[in-house]
Parts: sequence; C-alpha cells; structure tokens
Amino acid sequence: MNHQITTESASLQPQQLVAYFGYGSLVNRATLRTSYVSAQPVRLHGWRRCWRPRHTGLVHEGQPPASLLSARQVADSVIDGLLVYDRAENLAAVDERENGYDRVAVPLDRLQMLGGALPDCPVYVYEAQTNAVTHDPGEPILQSYLDAVLQGFLAEFGKQGVLDFLATTDGFERSVHVDRHQPIYPRAVRLSSEEQSFFDDLLQAHRTGTVLP
Repeated sequence: MNHQITTESASLQPQQLVAYFGYGSLVNRATLRTSYVSAQPVRLHGWRRCWRPRHTGLVHEGQPPASLLSARQVADSVIDGLLVYDRAENLAAVDERENGYDRVAVPLDRLQMLGGALPDCPVYVYEAQTNAVTHDPGEPILQSYLDAVLQGFLAEFGKQGVLDFLATTDGFERSVHVDRHQPIYPRAVRLSSEEQSFFDDLLQAHRTGTVLP
C-alpha cells in the first residue's frame, strides 16, 4: 500500500479528517484496514501502556483467554506511537476494530511531534474499557498479536524503539500463548527470521513465560 499523501487526500479539509494515536497494533501500518491519509511517529505525554483483561463481551467461544493492550492516563508518563491521519468517514470502522475500547480525545498539547506541525483536526486515543477493572486474572498475551505490535515499533522506531516499548508497558509478567504459526489475532503479520529471533530473545530476557497452544 502506498502511504504517501495523494493529491486528493492532501486537499481534504480539517473537518474531513481525524487522527488517532496508535500505541500497539495500530503502530504497524500493515494492520491498518482503512484508506487512511498518512501516518507519522509521535510522542504522547500523560499516558502509559498496560496489559489489561479482555472485556467479557469480546471473548469468543472456542478461543483461549487473552489479555489486551491498553493505555491509561498517568501523569509524567511518555510513550511513543504512530499518529494516523484518516478520513472522518472511516472513524466508525476504526471504532468497530477497537471494540471494547473507549475513544478519548487527546489535547494537542499532549502531543510531541517528531516532525511536522501539530494536527489541524481532532486527535483520539483508544483506552480499554477494562482499565478500571480491579481484578486482573493475568491471562496470556497472544504471540501473533505481540508480533504485530513489535514489528510496528521496529519499523517506526528501530531496535531501541522495541526496547522502549517493553520498558514503558506494564503487565509483562504474564505469559505468552504461542500461536505464531496458527495465528488467532485476525490481523496477524509475517515476520522475517531476523525479526523472530530478535523478538523471542527479547521476551526471554524479559522473563516472559510461555503457554503452549
């Protein structure tokens, strides 16, 4: 897919655009499913990533339990991610993708642009509806989902960006459900052998366990 701004999309008015901050799978452009306009790496102040339990309404029959990645508001916290500029007409499709999350407005002064000016359109971030749940059973992380997330950070921020992702995400003490070769995550990506080795070595060093399928 060509991610450059086309003549048509560059002519869109601010009211025809929205932007959303991706901090997990949305960082991987290969997982984006809308005809978005453009995307750029940015830094968000005041949020921190965390693994949270999945909303009970999102647990499908026959699938193993799994945690989901969220962001919660934490003063003085800073996380990197991808700011995706999309057509406002596509926002409903993104909301459907992020089922189980609340779309929260981001004040522009919380964004640190790593290139270019502040966006001239509404900016959102998706927070899991289970952020406030007190009981966390510590369900496993889907390897196919984590692969997509880590590949996105590697592409946008390099190896240091992947290390920073691990350091700025709470809840990695839970195990990983190994489903890379039979992916459960619906937007699974294909990894190179180098990516596989890099990610697996990092997780092993991070003392993350495994749950066999």
